[in-house]
Amino acid sequence: MSAPPDTHPWHVVAATLADAGCDVVVGLPSDEPGLMDAARTTSGLRVLGVRDQRAGACAAIGHSAVSGRPAVLAVNSGPSFANALTGLLEASSLGAPIVVVTTRVPALGIGRGGFQHTDQAAMARPLTKWDFLVEDPRQLTWALRRAVHLAVNGAPGVVLVEIADEVLRAPAPERRPAPPVRRLRFAADAEEVRRAARLLTGARLPVVVVGGGCKPAGAGAAVRRLAELLAAPLFTTAAGRGLVDEEHPLACGLVGLYTTPPADGLLADADVVLAIGSRLEETARMGWNGLEDKTLVHVDVDPAVFHTAVEPEVALLGDAAVVAGQLADAVVAEAPAMTADGAARRAEVTAVRAAMRARRTPADDPELTVTAALRLLQESVTREATLVQENGLHDMWGYHYPVVSVGDGARVITPGEQTMVGFGLPAAVGAALADPARRTVLVCGDGAFEMGLAALPTAAELNLGLTVLVLDNRGYGWPRFVRAEERAPDTLTRFTAPAHTDAAVRALGGLTAHCTTAAELVAALEGAAKAHAEGRTTVITVPVRDDDVPVGVRRVFDTAPPAGGTA
Repeated sequence: MSAPPDTHPWHVVAATLADAGCDVVVGLPSDEPGLMDAARTTSGLRVLGVRDQRAGACAAIGHSAVSGRPAVLAVNSGPSFANALTGLLEASSLGAPIVVVTTRVPALGIGRGGFQHTDQAAMARPLTKWDFLVEDPRQLTWALRRAVHLAVNGAPGVVLVEIADEVLRAPAPERRPAPPVRRLRFAADAEEVRRAARLLTGARLPVVVVGGGCKPAGAGAAVRRLAELLAAPLFTTAAGRGLVDEEHPLACGLVGLYTTPPADGLLADADVVLAIGSRLEETARMGWNGLEDKTLVHVDVDPAVFHTAVEPEVALLGDAAVVAGQLADAVVAEAPAMTADGAARRAEVTAVRAAMRARRTPADDPELTVTAALRLLQESVTREATLVQENGLHDMWGYHYPVVSVGDGARVITPGEQTMVGFGLPAAVGAALADPARRTVLVCGDGAFEMGLAALPTAAELNLGLTVLVLDNRGYGWPRFVRAEERAPDTLTRFTAPAHTDAAVRALGGLTAHCTTAAELVAALEGAAKAHAEGRTTVITVPVRDDDVPVGVRRVFDTAPPAGGTA
């Protein structure tokens, strides 16, 4: 006879996770009632049922990015767990606080051909901060609360808790209500802060780079104040986007691969770089001439970040918001609020921003280029929408300011350094569930949209009203571009079968549109706004040219823009 719902171990698991600060459980239902079933009856928890565990991990990332809270991914031993690993690879790359809860087969089956037994910890260990197997009911609440603590503290990331079958068959352990797990904040060494401030105030051209690690710290106001005191150009990484308003007078868009000329000149000319909450991954360094020769002041909550990509002159270990505040106070003590050099830097940034805006596609361009389509999309959904991006060739235009300009009230969700194809649609589902009233917009290629299509029924079931802009080149753009650079055959990068995505969208009650002119796109976006209010997804497809390539990619590959193209 099964235990009453409120005394089953799964109920203890759900209640413990809710107490600790989690607010969503994502997954597929298991054969027997499990964590998702318990979560449905637990105050403070939502349940997000998906069709695919890979999509579930991405949905957990999107939900956490918007809610600011750790998300739970519920899986089971065997293929269920293995299928989630691609999404967990992305979560690990992004530093997303994801608590994975899975089961372990009965001990008597281990080593004897137990059904769906796999060494889950060994498979996930390169991606996780911590893993633990609960083999005694008395370990259960401790392990779950420690998992949440490790997911959100230090460098946020993925943690894994396996629960042995025997624990789930035993009487539930006693659970006492407990307070939410708190994010720990700490300051950097005061003398090192003063040394960093002297380097920054003595710099000819300091540059501030803000990464995704600043978001959980809520460091937006602190880094803005610091940049203003230094009169320093302010860049973000892709993961850090949305922390500062890109219309701030010192904001210069994204760094590295996604830098829009002539802002790349500011990066090249900088003598001191202040990087806050960024590991300075490869895409943040791409096309940045001479970065290794610059003086680096590096701020992060994780000591393992330092000396990874570029060796810092000063490494400041601490919470991004706290340390940015320390630095600002130290800068005030070191130098006047405004100097002639600072005024000159502000004027230079103003000129660079004006030049960047001048490169935008004119509104009356007869051709619907990628940049024109993105501009019209943003005019429709506003700068405060939730923007979810993939990392395909054409949709990378959306990473370029001012092609897209986001406010500090926006939520921007991108893949990390792994850039799994098909990330965007399930991540958008999780993001929209976290804030259904806000417009959630996905920009992706046709290949990525098809790969993430398993998330579409969930969006329909939950009436999330997503808006999806598909930039369609009938295949895989990035491999095609690289092959063209190498003069290699590109036949394998081209789709020949008819697209089936429109039929799937319409079958689920959504709207579709194919647009080749600005007028058609404006009309489709007006329909998408109405559909959002009705909880219906809209997928708008815009055909794109192979040579409509983002300026950052052209800079890295040293290729000239096509005749009539934009930069």
